Amino acid sequence: MTESRKKLVELKNLKKHFPIKSSFLKKGTQVVKAVDDVSFHIYKGETFGLVGESGCGKSTLGRTLNRLYDATAGEILFDGKDIANLTNKELQPYRKRMQMIFQDPYSSLNPYMNVEEIIDEPLEIHTNLSKNDRKKIIIDILEKVGLKKDDMGKFPHEFSGGQRQRIGIARALSINPDFIICDEAISALDVSIQAQVINMLEDLQEEMNLTYLFVAHDLSMVRHISDRIGVMYLGKMVEISKSDELYNRPLHPYTQALLSAIPIPDPIKAQNSKREIISGELPSPIEMETGCRFRSRCPFAKSICAEIDPELKQVDDEHLVACHLY
Repeated sequence: MTESRKKLVELKNLKKHFPIKSSFLKKGTQVVKAVDDVSFHIYKGETFGLVGESGCGKSTLGRTLNRLYDATAGEILFDGKDIANLTNKELQPYRKRMQMIFQDPYSSLNPYMNVEEIIDEPLEIHTNLSKNDRKKIIIDILEKVGLKKDDMGKFPHEFSGGQRQRIGIARALSINPDFIICDEAISALDVSIQAQVINMLEDLQEEMNLTYLFVAHDLSMVRHISDRIGVMYLGKMVEISKSDELYNRPLHPYTQALLSAIPIPDPIKAQNSKREIISGELPSPIEMETGCRFRSRCPFAKSICAEIDPELKQVDDEHLVACHLY
């Protein structure tokens, strides 16, 4: 991570709620609180990992941050400017600086466009460069992501999954952004390809001074790439810490259980290791009760956990946790 501690991205009390239609059994307005009062920041030049179970709101948070979804409430500060309520026209200069790499490399690429057209599209929208100048940039960026000039005329279906993801990365990098949201960018790839893509992302970060929000569920991979990590549970941030600190001293019971679930390659060590198994009922994301959302699955739950929702508070240097145990 760079020496600069300037905050490039900061979320303040961000909420994204999805209304759902009433049914025969359920009358009135109901909402799914996919992201509910989340606050954190990302320093310029760092990688912030975001982890949690499927359905916890990680991808929704990334898409709301990037304004693919409109926020229900809260602030999205990008380089000090609140972009949460900007119009599409006002967002245009920020679109160039914020890009996204999607989880499924095939569905995120237009099957009717070849590689040159896919990467050229953002260049045509966000720059005034000539076609020849744009072509030079496309060739250069393809080489950076491990593809060839000869690949420019090919279509997405002619590539493997790892190669398609490299095309998606090339598209995101083409307009030289400051900030990239990697939304489960490696989860659809083979393990060997995952390592290649991660190493490539790290090299590109160093070369282009990029800042990443790395959304994933593979905790071992997140530790490798991230400077700091945030843990989400049912729309809430429950713990934020430096990467090594989180893995060596997880505080929240949910974080402890997640880390305990990481596979151990040695069968003898795996057999002798102590696993923190999460049991209990998963609360409905629609009918949220008062208090801590994890209490129905927490072995340390107390009476206060059912009454008061714990706030995210600092317990150590850059280590924050939302739990009544601290």
